[in-house]
Amino acid sequence: QVQLVESGGGLVQAGGSLRLSCEASGRTFSDSVMGWFRQAPGKELEFVAGISWGGTRTSYSDSVKGRFTISRDNAKNTVYLQMNSLKPEDTAVYYCAGDRDGATIRRRYQDFDSWGQGTQVTVSS
Repeated sequence: QVQLVESGGGLVQAGGSLRLSCEASGRTFSDSVMGWFRQAPGKELEFVAGISWGGTRTSYSDSVKGRFTISRDNAKNTVYLQMNSLKPEDTAVYYCAGDRDGATIRRRYQDFDSWGQGTQVTVSS
């Protein structure tokens, strides 16, 4: 498994930007599909974005497409989520996740086997 630690959350006004980072430890990071999920109060865990092990393929939920960008640096064992044009509805706890068996970018949280502790993102109106 991959151990994951997120950082970069915080409070931002609508229209602002934040960059989340997820640092991984473990030998399998560079072989893993990585994803970001989020969970707002009273709502289910939601797929946000995913990136292939080599970083050449990405996938986004419709709600963030065009505003968020996922990237990774395998030399630094880190995956990023750049979030621009933030909206109050983006408020949630954001989780980094790893799928070591991922040949494709899957969107179900059940397919991911490593999880970080989460970081809070709050967007004020």
